[in-house]
Amino acid sequence: MSTDDKRIREFAYQIWESEGRPDGQEHRHWEMARKLAEAEALAPSKPPRAIRAASAKPGKPATKPKAVAKPAAAAPVVPPGEKVPPGGKSSAAKKPRAPRKPAAS
Repeated sequence: MSTDDKRIREFAYQIWESEGRPDGQEHRHWEMARKLAEAEALAPSKPPRAIRAASAKPGKPATKPKAVAKPAAAAPVVPPGEKVPPGGKSSAAKKPRAPRKPAAS
């Protein structure tokens, strides 16, 4: 048995398995497997350029490194004797509010 026949047999078996092992589909599975093996043989043997470039540089990861989380902002320093409201923010850190608009009459 040639290498091509072995590959076709492997493909046909995988197709048969993936379809739930149906009876009476051997010819269809074999034809599908033959076409897959033929396409595989015609495919370029070199990997795409992006993959070659990534694998050609040893020591560098193929993917971008994950973003490093920034440390959380430090809690404001509260002078002794000043109360800190629930939630941990002091009144000095609050943004001033804009004056209210007069009610429409």
